[in-house]
Amino acid sequence: MSVTAPVSTLADADYRRIQTFLQKEAGITLGPAKKPLVMGRLGKRLLARECGSYAAYLRLLDSDATERQQAVDLLTTNETYFFREAKHFAFLSEQIIPQWAHQSELRIWSAACSSGEEPYSIAMVLAERRKRGWEILASDLSTRVLAAAAQGAYPMDRAEKIPKAYLKRYCLRGVGRQEGSFTIVPELRKSVKFSQINLNHPLPAVGNFDVIFLRNMLIYFDLSAKKAICLRLLAQLRPGGYFLVGHSESLNGIVDGLRLVQPAVYRKD
Repeated sequence: MSVTAPVSTLADADYRRIQTFLQKEAGITLGPAKKPLVMGRLGKRLLARECGSYAAYLRLLDSDATERQQAVDLLTTNETYFFREAKHFAFLSEQIIPQWAHQSELRIWSAACSSGEEPYSIAMVLAERRKRGWEILASDLSTRVLAAAAQGAYPMDRAEKIPKAYLKRYCLRGVGRQEGSFTIVPELRKSVKFSQINLNHPLPAVGNFDVIFLRNMLIYFDLSAKKAICLRLLAQLRPGGYFLVGHSESLNGIVDGLRLVQPAVYRKD
């Protein structure tokens, strides 16, 4: 069957099935107000897979693992930018890096890295303040954004928040067909390891970290999911390590064993 126009309606029953699907796959709760967003993001997939209804598309999700990942990629929010919440990067530069100067290796995990702006911002600070002996793991649920992140290429307007000295040192301006864009320098790209990790599931063997960034993600989960995710990550954080969340987020009442150092920055006891 050929479909030439996007499906215009999403029945309440089918929307509930999509809510259940995303909760199971990613632990994310979709409220009633997100129904138009779901239609906007999945409509093109119905066309591409020649599904005449959302019910047909849901049947496809039951049998096609690749399409399930595609749907998760489309339904998860990936809003970010370089040096978002700048006070965190100042704290990394002025407090964390000097405190761990004696350690031979500093390991940092950007646990919801989206399209790469956060881990590359971290890498710029580390390259500036600690020349060697550091490692960054950057993970996300979405294979789509991870593929883009690994390329390290961005429209020029995304460079607005990057400090000028960093922009000059760690970014390459596009020329010719790449004009209007910039690329993270190869040596910095090589310093970030990108990996698909679903934080709502048991973690793979990633080792222990001195700093974990989990910013602006917990707001999408209910309390039980927040607690489970934080406990998984905190098990990988070394004693004395730092755990950073978004400035609109708080860990009060979610997990114990953390001390608030400054807004949205916690230290493990």
